[in-house]
This record gives sequence, structure tokens and C-alpha cells, in this order.
Amino acid sequence: MARPARRTETPAELLSGMREVIDGPLAEIANRFSQRLADRCPHTALIIFTRECTGRPRKVAGPAEFIERVTVGELDVLRQSLPPGATATGPARLAGGTHRVWSVRDRTDTLLVLTLPDGAEVAAPEELSAQFGIVATSIRQQVAQASPDYLAESRAASSERARTIAELTAVQEATLTGLLGTLRSADLDDRRARAAATEIASGALISLRAAGESDRARFAEPLTEAFARLHAEIDSLLSGRGIDLHCSAPADDRSISGEIAYAARAMVRAVVLAFGAEPGPERIRVAWSCDGDNLLIDAQEQAAGTLDTEALSRQLAGRADAVRGACTLESVPGWGSRVTVTIPLEHTRPHPREHPLSTLNRRELEVLGHLTTGKRNRAIADALGIAESTVKFHVARLLKKLDVTTRGEAAVLGTRLGVGA
Repeated sequence: MARPARRTETPAELLSGMREVIDGPLAEIANRFSQRLADRCPHTALIIFTRECTGRPRKVAGPAEFIERVTVGELDVLRQSLPPGATATGPARLAGGTHRVWSVRDRTDTLLVLTLPDGAEVAAPEELSAQFGIVATSIRQQVAQASPDYLAESRAASSERARTIAELTAVQEATLTGLLGTLRSADLDDRRARAAATEIASGALISLRAAGESDRARFAEPLTEAFARLHAEIDSLLSGRGIDLHCSAPADDRSISGEIAYAARAMVRAVVLAFGAEPGPERIRVAWSCDGDNLLIDAQEQAAGTLDTEALSRQLAGRADAVRGACTLESVPGWGSRVTVTIPLEHTRPHPREHPLSTLNRRELEVLGHLTTGKRNRAIADALGIAESTVKFHVARLLKKLDVTTRGEAAVLGTRLGVGA
């Protein structure tokens, strides 16, 4: 029996659907996009790979036993095999095996990979590429804005990955070192076998150490390099302004997490822009240093001393909170202004949210509110002006987040917590 033809979406439905994909927590964008494509482009897993996110370069949806084994190295090889803007269908190595995939490398250098079931084809690759372009642009903009929630989550992921790498490296290094010690023992008879095994184990040990260093470098930045990038950025911001810029680099060359480095540079850029907006700034000084446990940022300017400290404080607060930092601002008329920031360097997980509804995004809360009134998916879709398939996706997500199994249980919980339509 032939499969019924899929109904073509109207432009309004298409735009509404894409809005639902990009509206929500960045960490879950792959799940939302996968749900969006489920009926139009059957796939077994969806992977988005972007270097924009140091803590979570992979956004994934699909079976955990597969997606958890897909490595950054495999995705990087696939990305580099495609010119920007190109698509491809064919075999690719993922999760240690060969799978048939459809992939596109967006012009933002973000990669989308769909693993295809037997016989499945991407019916409208150009349309899918265009939709992914919206998703990739949204990811770039959200990372650039670095919302506090995502920054904290990404920082925790980066920290966890670094710890995992260190533990695996230590275990494997100890194993290979023990193997080398055994193979070098004089008690072994076969010299040639011992020599060959020693060479293999030595090469594996060198490769493992190199891989550990490469991964650590990918998710961390030496403090001096992070400051050098900042220097170049603010030098460009002040180019042609006639302002004397003096940057004092940190003497400590320890590595810091990519999230801390990003947040620190973003805060200094905001401060420098605020300084530059004052009338007649003559000199701006930016210094980074460490007191052992903290990154210390000191920014000063010589101008009228009319800095709007309240507005700048609000602008810096979100970024500072995300990395558990603290800011102090002062402005003295006729003298100038000064901003100091202290950011702890140690890696800690953000505190888990305790309220049952804190994990739901705005749209999921709206859907839950309608569930409490007993509405079905079609009625909820009409009330919210979205597709019924999108409602199904939100219901599935909120059931999972609330740790309940039925719509009725979710409705009872929502009612108890005061959620209404």
C-alpha cells in the first residue's frame, strides 16, 4: 500500500514551526529541530556540530547508545569534507561505525548530520538547508549573547568533560606504562616480539598524551592568550578614537575554562564601550591578574567621570552571576571611572534548580496551563496558534521534565503548583 503524500505546509505554518525550534533553551535545540523534521524527513538521529559552544559543541537528538559515542573528531572530519553551503548523502563514520547520513555545512560553519534509516531520502534538501540556516544563525546569536543560564550550563559541561578526559588519560597512561614495564622485563624471551610490542605501546602512549593535551587545549585557554585576544578586540573597538589604550597582561600563564575567558572578555568589551561613550575620554587602562584563586579585572578611564554606573551594572550582572563573579563600579566627576571584576577560577557545577517548573520554558508552561483545563492537542494548538505536531512535542518534553508519565498527572501537578491557561 502506497504511503499517503505528506501535506505541504503553508508559509505561515513553516515560519511558526521554525519559531518553535529556535524558541527555548539552546541545549535542547537539536531535540526541537528533530521533532520538527520527524514527519518530513525520517531520521534515526540528529546531530548539530558547532565550534561556537566550547562546553557543548554537539547538540544531539536520538538514541543515547548511539549519540553518546559520536565523537567531536568524527564530526570534524565530516565537516571538513564539505565546502560551506554544501550538502551530501552517503556513508560516514560515526560512533565508531559506518552509517548512511545526510549532512550540510552551513555558511556559519555549523554542521547538521541526519542518520537515515534504510531507504529514506531527504525529499527537499534545499528547503532543509534553509531551515538549518535559521537554526545555525540562532545558535550563533544565542552564544554571542551568552545568556547566564546557558553560560553556567556550558561551563559545567566543559568542566565535566575536562575532568573525564583527565581521569581517562590517567587510567590509560597507567595501563600503558605498566605494559611497557612488563614488556621491557628481562624475563621475556622473544626479543623481537618484545621490541615490536614496546614500539606499539610507546606509540599508543604518545598518542594518548597528545590527545589529552589537544582536548584540554580545545576547552581551555591560556590566560595570556585569552588576554591577547581581548587586547586585539578592544584595540579595534577604539581604533581612530584618539584614546590612549594601555593593557596590562597577566603574568600567570595558567589555563582557564573557555567559558570564563569568554565571559571576562565580554564584560571588558561592555566596560570599554561604556567608557568610550563618555564625553572626552583620554586614557583607558585594562589589566588582568590572578590572586591564586580568582581572575581579577581592573578597567579605568580618565574622562569626565559621568559613567552611568547603574545601567552598566545591570548589563554586567548576568554575565558575572553566571561565573559566580562580582563587580564593583565607581565614577567620580572630574576624575574618571573604574570597574573591577573578580571571577573565581575553580570549576564547580551550578546549583540544581529546585522548583519543579524551573526546567520548563515559556511555551511548555503555556501548554501545561492548557492541560490543566483538560484541553486536547488540537484545541491547544488552536489556542496558541501553533501546529498540532508542535503541541505533541511540547507535551512529550514537559512530561519528561516533570518526571510524570501521563497528561493527567502533569495536569494535576500543574494545578497544584498554580499553573493556569
